[in-house]
Amino acid sequence: ISREIEDLYAFSVSTATISTVTDKVIPELKQWQQRPLEKVYPFVWLDAIHYKIREDGRYQSKAVYTVLALNLEGKKEVLGLYLSESEGANFWLSVLSDLQNRGMED
Repeated sequence: ISREIEDLYAFSVSTATISTVTDKVIPELKQWQQRPLEKVYPFVWLDAIHYKIREDGRYQSKAVYTVLALNLEGKKEVLGLYLSESEGANFWLSVLSDLQNRGMED
């Protein structure tokens, strides 16, 4: 990560700083990803954004799947972000099960 930051922004960040930041961010991200949801959302959108990322010295395409909803107050809300190698039926079943387990109903 520090090499990528240096390549992109022309300044260096120590690995210790990156570890400190990620140690604080990851628990908050997990808490956000597991937060309870409303029972009903009038509209729900499922979408994917594909990124080229470098992993083990090679560039690979990865997708981040976003679940966006319109709540009863008319505000958009990101319900979840999911990373997967593919978007088969098992993946979508796991996403929908996660939403349901967090309180969303059919």
